[in-house]
Amino acid sequence: MKNSVVRKLLLISLLPSLMIMPQLSRAADEVVNIYSARKEALILPLLERFKQETGIDFKLVTGKADALLKRLELEGKLSPADVFITTDAGRLHRAKQAGVLQAINSDVLNQRIPANLRDQENQWFGMSERARPIIYAPDRVNPSELSTYEALTDSKWQGRICIRSSGNIYNQSMIVSMMEANGADKTEAWARGLVANFARPPAGGDTDQLKAAAAGLCDIAIANTYYLGRLLNSAKKRDRAIGEQLAVFWPNQGEADRGAHVNVSGAAVTRHSKNVKAAQRLLEFMVTDQSQQWYAEVNNEYPVVAGVDISTTLQGFGQFKADTINLTVLGEKNADAVKLMDRAGWR
Repeated sequence: MKNSVVRKLLLISLLPSLMIMPQLSRAADEVVNIYSARKEALILPLLERFKQETGIDFKLVTGKADALLKRLELEGKLSPADVFITTDAGRLHRAKQAGVLQAINSDVLNQRIPANLRDQENQWFGMSERARPIIYAPDRVNPSELSTYEALTDSKWQGRICIRSSGNIYNQSMIVSMMEANGADKTEAWARGLVANFARPPAGGDTDQLKAAAAGLCDIAIANTYYLGRLLNSAKKRDRAIGEQLAVFWPNQGEADRGAHVNVSGAAVTRHSKNVKAAQRLLEFMVTDQSQQWYAEVNNEYPVVAGVDISTTLQGFGQFKADTINLTVLGEKNADAVKLMDRAGWR
């Protein structure tokens, strides 16, 4: 009898932990499969912290943005991916158009991410913000000479501008933003004027434009600020020296003007996700203040959540007013921008 009572008391004492164990087991068994166009070093520590804080494991596949999107399309219902992370609203829209994403109704995401930095139908969400201003060589350009993107067609800039090709989606998105502000005809005329002021035929990526400006091959470049941030924070002394020869100018900052062009790197839950709740939880984790600060600083980008501190490097670029155009349109009108750039002779 005594042994029976002891066993009953022991069972009662273990009941709370027995009830918790299945929940912990389920959390430990959950796995979020991620396809990321961001390099492993730029996302892995954040995922490790997500696993530590939630008990949800992850599997990460990294690759080129277009290749990962094609993989999602080809895999279809058999895709293991739950979350897709990529750069530029234009690419995120392509994924939406390809039918590989699904809408997520999250109060957390809707409240913390400004409406213009996420898809209007909640199929993708901006996770960090990137700006594309004018970057110039202070030894050859007085910032008082600069004002707007539109003013770059002035004849004084002939043979002095570096920018990458029209095939680059960052430039395509910038053109859409100008079309929305100024109309297609004026934007095409602007593009023709910009092409006339190129220092050389477009070649290479944004870093190549910055290196060309530092080397004196051109005096100004249009590039995303995080490329300059990478140079300034590089472990290589030569890269840092290049970055230190350049400065950022924020165009279109007038009271009635639209502000500098911005874009996002973003994330979405895939259409055929087998673990939607955990995938949504990851996206919500990525917009916490701590995640935003780390993610933006490591990527040399800006947080999408208001009030989050920015890195010392970004502080050095100065404050700016950003264009508030809804980024969904960057993808919707991408084809129009490409045709416009072709007509303008931008290769």
